[in-house]
Amino acid sequence: MNPLNPLKKSKLLTAAAAFLALTGGLAAAAPAGAADCPSGEFCAWEHADYKGQRANWSGDDGWWESFIADADSSWANHGISGPGIKDHVKVFSSAGQGGHMTLCLTPGQEVNYNGAANDDGDSHTWSMSC
Repeated sequence: MNPLNPLKKSKLLTAAAAFLALTGGLAAAAPAGAADCPSGEFCAWEHADYKGQRANWSGDDGWWESFIADADSSWANHGISGPGIKDHVKVFSSAGQGGHMTLCLTPGQEVNYNGAANDDGDSHTWSMSC
């Protein structure tokens, strides 16, 4: 077995380092979304850019808690997708999924602010589509 000469070894190490720098390394995690929302959940925050108190749900809620009702300013849908799974989230302006729909989030969608939906959510439901 012939050991690599120092020049070939240096080139090999340089190439390997460049590859790892470009790919971020083999053990790098997938990039996370901007919103800190647990997997499988829909989240709403009091303030834009996912700031302030957060409420999160894995199912429907017909009457949001007082701190987030009519005080929602950013949202994230980190629900689970798959065949036959309700993975879209519809936000409504009144309790019991009443009033008008203020926002509908597709799977994985994060909305850091929406002026038309700001401070208008009172309930939500998971659905098959928007």
